[in-house]
Amino acid sequence: MFDRLEIKVVPPGPRFDAQVRFWVNGEDMVEEAVGVGGRGPYAVDVLPVGRPSPLRATGEARRLTLGEPECTGGCCGFLTVVVQRLGEIVQWSDWEAPWEANTLPPDSPLELHFEASQYDAEVARAEAVRWWPAHP
Repeated sequence: MFDRLEIKVVPPGPRFDAQVRFWVNGEDMVEEAVGVGGRGPYAVDVLPVGRPSPLRATGEARRLTLGEPECTGGCCGFLTVVVQRLGEIVQWSDWEAPWEANTLPPDSPLELHFEASQYDAEVARAEAVRWWPAHP
C-alpha cells in the first residue's frame, strides 16, 4: 500500500508569510515531528512562480526541507527528508529532525513511498493554486 500526500498552504499570519504543510496519510508531518509551534517552508520558496517546485521528484536524490521549530531552523535545525523517484514510486527517506525534537515520533516510518502519479498530481495541483502573494 502506498502512502498518500496532501500539500496544504497555510494563510499568512502576523509573524510568517504563507507556508506549506505536508499531510501524509492524514497526519501533518511538520506538527508530528517539530511540534505545534513549528512551521513549514514558505509557499513562495516551495511553490515558486515561473520554475518547477523543488517538491518535484526526479531520479536524482535531493534533500528537501519540510519544516522547522518555532525558534527557527537556524537555531535548532530543520525537518528534512531525501526525495527521490524510483520508477513509479516517489520515496521520502533519510529523515533529519531538529535537535530539540531529538527524534521523529516513535510511530513514524523510516521511509514513505508514494505512487508517482498521485504524488505528481498533488504537486501539480499545489503549484497551480496561487492565492498567496508572489513576493512577501
